Amino acid sequence: MATYEKGILGAFTGTVGTVVGANWRGKNVMRSRPRKTTRIPTELQMLQREKFATVAQFLNPIRGVYNLYFGQKVATKSRYNLAVSYHIKEAVAWVNTVFKITYNKVLISKGELQGLQDVAAVAVANTQLQLSWTDNSGQGLALATDALLVVVYSDDLNLFEVFESYATRQDVELTLQLAPYFATVPVQCWATFVNNDRKLAATSTYVGAITLL
Repeated sequence: MATYEKGILGAFTGTVGTVVGANWRGKNVMRSRPRKTTRIPTELQMLQREKFATVAQFLNPIRGVYNLYFGQKVATKSRYNLAVSYHIKEAVAWVNTVFKITYNKVLISKGELQGLQDVAAVAVANTQLQLSWTDNSGQGLALATDALLVVVYSDDLNLFEVFESYATRQDVELTLQLAPYFATVPVQCWATFVNNDRKLAATSTYVGAITLL
């Protein structure tokens, strides 16, 4: 793949002859047109593709969260790319002939900010989720005003809910209202803190699996 400032007719996208033009991360690039192959992928290659697809399908709905809060970009790798790499290595398992996400290893953020301490969650009436934690302001870079970020996921509904800036570190508790269709449905819950300018985040905590009432 090569970058260029100006083509014969300026920047272009699409296929022209034997090359393909595109804009990648703000740069005009050209690469050779891919050749068709008749090679049958090996079983290992098929498994790796399936593993990648499982992770991508799970992470894509909250891609915006990862692009803001998962570590720091490395060279051409975005935060989302780093999240995909982590989950492929650490948070997916082969279960009964299919790949499954290992929820207690899922991270929604990764960083140097102090995370949640003594966090707990309990379901209360009318599809509400009550969270509590200890105010650990002053530990490391933690501030009382750091905002809580909560992500809830239902495997049954294949649906995420993201709650951001509903509470701060010093509030020590929060009750979240989920939609009525979450009633009696088990959900996975993760929580983290981010600072006010969104430049620092904590490594998230898996709060647990809760069945809503």
